[in-house]
Amino acid sequence: MPGRRAAPPGPASPPGIASPSARSGPPAPPTAPVPRGRRSAAVALVAGVCLATLLAGCGTDPVADSPAEEDILLEPVAAPGPDPYTASTVRALSAPAPRPPAPDAGTRGAPLRAQTLRTLSGGTPGLYGGVEAVGNCDAGRQLDLVRESRDKARAFARGAGVSPAGLSGFLRGLTPVVLRTDTRVTAHGFRDGSDVSRQSVLQAGTAVLVDRRGTPRVRCAGGNPLNPPVAADGPVVHRGRPWAGYAPERIVVIEPAERVADRLVIVDVLDSSWIDRETGTDGERDSRPEVIPPEARDDLYSYPPAASRSRTPAPAASSGPSTAATAPAVPPADPGVPAEPPLPPADPGDGSDPGSGTDPVPDDLQPGDDLTSPGEDDPESDPELLLPAGAPEDDPGVFAG
Repeated sequence: MPGRRAAPPGPASPPGIASPSARSGPPAPPTAPVPRGRRSAAVALVAGVCLATLLAGCGTDPVADSPAEEDILLEPVAAPGPDPYTASTVRALSAPAPRPPAPDAGTRGAPLRAQTLRTLSGGTPGLYGGVEAVGNCDAGRQLDLVRESRDKARAFARGAGVSPAGLSGFLRGLTPVVLRTDTRVTAHGFRDGSDVSRQSVLQAGTAVLVDRRGTPRVRCAGGNPLNPPVAADGPVVHRGRPWAGYAPERIVVIEPAERVADRLVIVDVLDSSWIDRETGTDGERDSRPEVIPPEARDDLYSYPPAASRSRTPAPAASSGPSTAATAPAVPPADPGVPAEPPLPPADPGDGSDPGSGTDPVPDDLQPGDDLTSPGEDDPESDPELLLPAGAPEDDPGVFAG
């Protein structure tokens, strides 16, 4: 009987792995399942580690999270600055020249963090200067230039915070003076038919128009509306070429006076006497103050420059009112006379009272037309101006930022 044929060999096992028939020993025990409670605890532990890592700042960019630097533009006395609204309305008077640019000065300062500036009330005697019987700015011409176009008038009113219909009364109610301190402000410019704002420092000696609370409202060299400054969230960088004697710690913020004033006591920059200037006039009603303010020598006042004046003793104490002009905070400068005679208040030309606040209609408009666009807000013509947020509550004499 023929022999039984052998079965064909099965498939070969991969190298290094024994075939089932070659394996020996008991089979490996099955893996025990992880309890659900332990698995949840492990997941929670991993999540906690990741959260702690994120809170510690890993994986984040601290530079990206810090506030960005904010530019503060330095604006010299005569420079029109960027985006002027109008040509200069500064009158050419015989007055001391401001400090020149600092030699070899760069155009970008180091970032300043948590800067604190001193504030002065707009009603402080001697805060501003001027020339007796004539204003340093022509408010009437400023109004004419602003109203050359409907877009410019509307943008100017928006920047100044007044209604377009009250623009004439607003500008005619301002008072021309010159700054005696380097002053921080919010300045507005006219670009592409719209109002744009920037943070600026105006050099002492700059001609401005102030309101009845003593707040700078227009820079005359470029026709720019002005408002109180806005505190920066992060560090500030002063850009532009500084002038001789410029120092960031000597910058002043002018806050609105508590009460509306009918008169401002300013310094005559020609002979350092006191001037009592009625607000809303061009200097034609200037007089001497009945009560001489006490002298306040303060290095914050840098105009007129020290080179153009000499020291004089403080005024003697007086037991009663005096009409004599006595040397104020700044020693006398070289005497001179105004280059122009006193000017009467500008006549609107339409029979209206210059101080009535009635706005004459621009040449390109018809009576009854309104400069306000449909749906546009109509702010008050004399807004209440307050210091921006950020000034320490326990010290109203400082401005943070």
